Order: sequence, then C-alpha cells, then structure tokens
Amino acid sequence: MPVPFITVEGPIGVGKTSLAKAIADHHQFQMLKEIVDENPFLTKFYEDIEEWSFQTEMFFLCNRYKQLSDIQKKFISKREPVAADYHIFKNLIFAKRTLPAAEYAKYEAIYKILTADMPAPNMVIYLHASLETLMKRIKMRGREFEKMITPVYMEQLLADYHEFIERFEREHPEIPVLRFNGDDMDFVQNEPDLRLILSKVDETLKQRSLTI
Repeated sequence: MPVPFITVEGPIGVGKTSLAKAIADHHQFQMLKEIVDENPFLTKFYEDIEEWSFQTEMFFLCNRYKQLSDIQKKFISKREPVAADYHIFKNLIFAKRTLPAAEYAKYEAIYKILTADMPAPNMVIYLHASLETLMKRIKMRGREFEKMITPVYMEQLLADYHEFIERFEREHPEIPVLRFNGDDMDFVQNEPDLRLILSKVDETLKQRSLTI
C-alpha cells in the first residue's frame, strides 16, 4: 500500500505551514517545509517582478527539487509518511503569471525534466480564502518582503490557483483533493475547526487504504 504523502496548498497567507505541521504532529509524520525566506531574490522580485522573476522561480525550483529528492531518499523510500506545506506544481502557477512566454517555455522544460521522477502526493489539501482575509493575514505575520504584495497581484494569484486546482482534479482523479475555506474556519485559533480537518484527513487516509 502507498505511504501517505500529503501536501497542503493554497495562496500566500492561507495557513499552509500551520496546517501541514498540525497534520504531521497529529500523525507523527515527517514534515516538509518549503524554503521561502532564504530566497535571495525575493525582495528584489516584489520590487521589480519583470526583472527578477526568472531568478526567483529558478531558485525555488532547484531548492524544491533538492528537498523532494531528500524526502524520497530519507523517508518515503523507507515507508515513512510525509506532510508537506507545498506541492511543487505551485512553481508553474507563479512562473506562468510572472515570466514572459519565451522564458516560461524554457522554465517549463526544465521543470518537466527535474520533476519527472519526483515523488507525487497521494492527497492534496487545498486551502482558499477571500482576498480580504489573505491580505489581513499577510499583514499580521509581518514578513518584510510580503509588505510589497499588492491586492492586484494577490487577486490574480487567487484566480490562478483556482484554475490550476480545477485542472489538477480533472487530470489526476486518482488523487483526492480536500478543500477548506479559510473564511469559514480558523484552524489555528479554533480547535474544533482543526479537529474537523484532521477527521477529514483521517477518513480519506482510511478510504484510500494508505498505511499510517
């Protein structure tokens, strides 16, 4: 039976890391956390997206490739379950929005080569919320580089995520996608909301006969 590999996805500020950690702690899974603050191009990216988008996206792609390679070797191949706060498909969401067509074509070709034999999740949790909620949460956590994120950029990102997850479900019907609305629940501050999500995850694990 497949080893659980759960990924939590959604736009900036929706609570991916908090939920992935809660799932990992609940099941005593290994936790995979994406590298964000370490990206040396990120501040420059938000200052001038057109100028720094390719460098920013390539840094993320190479680091996530290394992380997934390590996860495969150290944990999944040894049948140790993993909960991650990202799916590498997010690279294509951001790259398609920010890169010119010619650069995106090059980027996509590199992406396909690097991810061809990467471990794929067998459950995706998609968190979404309104623009107002996300902008409020981004402001509350106070990351310096995120202060430059505009509502216009976020609104485009929300639409991109929605379109991508719809296509993902069509193209990968074998992978369950659990959706949760961040406007209706607060799993960080409200314990019953977290328990509800964890129960849905547990139920899906059992239905999919994933080993725990």
